[in-house]
Amino acid sequence: MSRKKRQLEKQAKRAQAKTTVVNKEKKVRKKKVKKLIKRGQAHIQATYNNTIVSLSDLSGGVIAQSSAGACGFKGPKKATPYAASIIVKTLADKVKSIGLQEVDVFVKGVGSGREGAVRALHANGLNVMSIKDVTPIPHNGCRPPKPRRV
Repeated sequence: MSRKKRQLEKQAKRAQAKTTVVNKEKKVRKKKVKKLIKRGQAHIQATYNNTIVSLSDLSGGVIAQSSAGACGFKGPKKATPYAASIIVKTLADKVKSIGLQEVDVFVKGVGSGREGAVRALHANGLNVMSIKDVTPIPHNGCRPPKPRRV
């Protein structure tokens, strides 16, 4: 078979493939049903550099989350209590349509945004049912470095 014939056959196959794709029907997608969640969990991770807040349902599936960086804070301002209150305010606006009213708070970390975030949750219309500190604490820690030889 010559080169010309092979090229013509390839072009014919491509043309057939294009016509078959056009004839396929479009898939019909169902609208997403928004769930109404009355009670959930608020996970606050407060580090020295940032504060991250996630709101989830009782099984742990995240509904909405935000951080200081996502709210426009940069540098050392991200770990402040003021930034934490702004984070929670944006989250409260996101979850108003879901109907979240009560939250169990889980705080992790030692940053300064810990208390500010919990206070902001209450100030933005969410009833804080419980507060639990889940900061990881090492029982024995890592192996220390061997002594330096001089």
